[in-house]
Amino acid sequence: MVIADGILTPSMSVLSAVYGIKTKAGGLHENYAILITCMILVGLFALQHIGTQRVGFLFTPIILVWLLSISGVGIYNIIHWNPRVVSALSPYYVYKLFKLTGKDGWTSLGGIVLCITGAEAMFADLGHFSQLSIRIAFTTIIYPSLILAYMGEAAYLSKHKEDLQRSFYRAIPEVVFWPVFIIATLATVVASQAVISATFSIISQCRALNCFPRVKIIHTSNQVHGQIYIPEVNWMLMVFCLLVVIGFRDIDMIANAYGLTVIIVMFVTTCLMFLVIVMVWKRNLLAAFIFVSVFGSLELLYLSSCLAKVAKGGWIPLIFSLVVSSVMYIWHYGTLQKQSFESHNKTSLDMLLSLGPNVGINRVRGIGLIYTNVLSGIPPMFSHFVTNFPAFHQVLIFVTFQFMTTPRVSVNQRFIVRRIGPPEFRIYRCIIRLGYKDARKDSHAFETDLIETVRVFLQRESDGGDARDSVSQMPVNQHESNRLRDDASTRYENGSGAEPETRRKRVRFCGVGSSKELEDLENAREAGLAYMMGNTCVLARETSSFVRKFVINIVYGFLRRNCRSPSTALGIPHTSLIEVGMAYRV
Repeated sequence: MVIADGILTPSMSVLSAVYGIKTKAGGLHENYAILITCMILVGLFALQHIGTQRVGFLFTPIILVWLLSISGVGIYNIIHWNPRVVSALSPYYVYKLFKLTGKDGWTSLGGIVLCITGAEAMFADLGHFSQLSIRIAFTTIIYPSLILAYMGEAAYLSKHKEDLQRSFYRAIPEVVFWPVFIIATLATVVASQAVISATFSIISQCRALNCFPRVKIIHTSNQVHGQIYIPEVNWMLMVFCLLVVIGFRDIDMIANAYGLTVIIVMFVTTCLMFLVIVMVWKRNLLAAFIFVSVFGSLELLYLSSCLAKVAKGGWIPLIFSLVVSSVMYIWHYGTLQKQSFESHNKTSLDMLLSLGPNVGINRVRGIGLIYTNVLSGIPPMFSHFVTNFPAFHQVLIFVTFQFMTTPRVSVNQRFIVRRIGPPEFRIYRCIIRLGYKDARKDSHAFETDLIETVRVFLQRESDGGDARDSVSQMPVNQHESNRLRDDASTRYENGSGAEPETRRKRVRFCGVGSSKELEDLENAREAGLAYMMGNTCVLARETSSFVRKFVINIVYGFLRRNCRSPSTALGIPHTSLIEVGMAYRV
């Protein structure tokens, strides 16, 4: 729904601002207003690649002038048209409204909810400002300005009921109309920018959690991590915005869709806050229940009114959310099936090495980085490669990325290195843990960090240290704690899970050969690096149901073919890449 908000907010905000022209130019054809809206939207999305940092200095003066303008116009209208409107601050009039209007009053809540839309954009601003600054700005400037603006508009309407459809612009005094109109248009661009940034952030986090196809993420700021740009998503949002504006044209239908989107976002956020209060803040259930009851009951009241307008435009975000959720679920499901196949079809190191005398495996100079999702044993992709091409590099490092459910992983907890087999094999495994907000480095910096981590691992062995020195001692959660404890207690890995006596004896003398390993590692590094990863085709089994075949073969296959390749997403240079083709039957 927030992604749908990223489509509807620019459409609704810019279109409503441009429609203000018709207040002064009544003969202006609707097509021209639509054309101007589309031009502004194209310009808005075309500037996204610049990044908020370069144009963000304009946001504060624009919003500040906008808030001062609407509050000034509101004060003027209150004084000029109906000073008694101030009494509407009394909660008594809420009761009186519903008593007099009944069902019509309840229906009107679907339109009244538009008065509080835009508040969800504050979550996106957390990528640019602190929580305290947002609280201060909202309580001292934004909220009072909005109250004065709406009270002034109500005061104007009390004397001009015929201007209900264009009340905002009709209530602006003639002498300041065009300056306020220009500021209003610029303010809609700023508001749209915040929601677009929120869409980028959410998709980035979903991608890190394997819930969205791979897309290109560009960090537009070196200082603020939350400022990102995703080209593919940006242009798709632009296309959907243009389709909404051109296809519906009716601002009331777009408003119904916008209101339903925002109130669902707020209600879901309130429900999720229940989990945060209980599980993260460790407060009692009563406090969480009171919070959800107070805010949730108000939001449900608005939601029930907005649901009554599903047929009048409210279906737009529901359909879009269903499609996006389906894409996320299918991608996540297909990825899990692929990883499950690799885990169940991995090969033990003993079995692989037993093939050596039979197929004549050779070791060539250099370092081979094998990218895999398998945490133990040999991935089927590498076994397939060695069986058909019996040679691999003198130093092998199996690299696995693990994305944690925490925003960031500290640098000293990021790399986990362990050995595979005896020292003379020169085979290692490196698990790289990243939070869903951690940015990946370029390939050269990544190579440097990875090889340096292996070197430190060998250096500690040479100095008589323990392998646990190279393993994070502050796991992210209890599950990770148990797994890492097992990793730390096992110096070597033979793929079969057993720990024979010969291997336990080898641990006592591991420092003897570490200096030679360090020398071999340095020589291999000078010879160059090669990257190897699987280019897999995931297919459903012949015995699978029609639905499973459709999901895996058609939808997931389409997404895999049209998203960014793993090598491109990881920044692997193509000149050093070896791709191994395989077909997985899941």
